[in-house]
Amino acid sequence: QVQFVESGGGLVQPGGSLRLSCAASGFTFRIFGMGWYRQAPGKERELVIGMSNTGVTVNVADFVKGRFTASRDNDKNVMYLQMNSLKPEDTAMYYCSFLINARDWGRGTQVTVSS
Repeated sequence: QVQFVESGGGLVQPGGSLRLSCAASGFTFRIFGMGWYRQAPGKERELVIGMSNTGVTVNVADFVKGRFTASRDNDKNVMYLQMNSLKPEDTAMYYCSFLINARDWGRGTQVTVSS
């Protein structure tokens, strides 16, 4: 079955960086557009960055433009989210899933930005 396993989160100071990873399995990863999503406490889950099946960025939320970049390795069925210049408002649980009809959510990885 489809499975997403996110990792790489943690506690970081404002202005710091983190690199998240997502291991995907149970489907043909290379043919699907994929996205990174996040959900902060008390808020709805939202799209952060979307990528085409070849890794071209197709959606970028305004709140991360110029700070976050996404990439993927279709040979390893892995995708990444490089987060720079982190802000306290980036604190959230981060998830990966399909770009279209996002589903089969994993446990996510917690990112906390605090001094």
